[in-house]
Amino acid sequence: MTLKVYTSLLLLFLVNSVWTRTVRQVYDELGPDHWSHYTSECPQECFCPPSFPNALYCDNKGLKEIPPIPARIWYLYLQNNQIETLSEKPFVNATHLRWINLNKNKITNSGIESGVLSKLKRLLYLFLEDNELEEVPAPLPVGLEQLRLARNKISRIPEGVFSHLENLTMLDLHQNSLLDSALQSDTFQGLNNLMQLNIAKNSLKKMPLSIPANTLQLFLDNNSIEVIPENYFSAIPKVTFLRLNYNKLSDDGIPPNGFNVSSILDLQLSHNQLTKIPPINAHLEHLHLDHNKIKSVNGTQICPVSITLEEDYGYYGNIPRLRYLRLDGNEIQPPIPLDIMICFRLLQAVVI
Repeated sequence: MTLKVYTSLLLLFLVNSVWTRTVRQVYDELGPDHWSHYTSECPQECFCPPSFPNALYCDNKGLKEIPPIPARIWYLYLQNNQIETLSEKPFVNATHLRWINLNKNKITNSGIESGVLSKLKRLLYLFLEDNELEEVPAPLPVGLEQLRLARNKISRIPEGVFSHLENLTMLDLHQNSLLDSALQSDTFQGLNNLMQLNIAKNSLKKMPLSIPANTLQLFLDNNSIEVIPENYFSAIPKVTFLRLNYNKLSDDGIPPNGFNVSSILDLQLSHNQLTKIPPINAHLEHLHLDHNKIKSVNGTQICPVSITLEEDYGYYGNIPRLRYLRLDGNEIQPPIPLDIMICFRLLQAVVI
């Protein structure tokens, strides 16, 4: 289980570098004649590296408009400019675009020409962080794999905007203005291959509805969530990394076995209002409970299995797999209770 999860995450986070390396290997073989041809096509406001002719660097140029994009471009860097609009004209010839970085501009929803994004049929990565969007732009390219919309003003998600994005693996909506009402039961419908969903730093009071079943990483930090519904995680049986730091969770808001979920390997509940450690699963490897209101720790009570000093389970067996436990910022006084060490024999670090 753990090996499969880490393999999937490795693919999710390193695919960019694999593509880039492959493209560089191909185009490093080009000669000076090819370089001069590519340079002549390069918009004067931008930089076209001869050794990487698929890339166009127009970042940090003070641009207010997007220049015409040559047909050969796969990777387009437009971050840190003053761009307010996305129109079809600059992209007429750019039919091979895979990657667009438009972070830190001044793009609004009204500045996006209707259909301009969906016409980029081969686009896989779209970065629109730190702009002035008030809703998720639509329609989007159906082949999109990553959509990053952090730090905008998004308070609305149009109905069906994700319904055809079956290839999307990452959706980042953190630090926007989303309320519970913006996340309906069908909001994420169609995201069948989503692996990471980030809705941290919004204004949620409840756990979001209908998270895609294949989600591995769910980030909900810095909201105002008070309650975990009964059996909430049965609908997302593959969730591995769960972050709920900086919320308003109390003991009463967590069902008896709310976090006793075998798929969860990393559970972060820092900066909440817990007075005791909630029941955990034996598969859990990292547990963050710092800055709560916990006064004491009883290893016998929190141990997910029954283990005594005389029992021998081999290196793994049924021994709980917890390796990292963080409890600082509570009211717990050292030393670490012996029964904690008896239960969690694989512990490598305890912060108290």
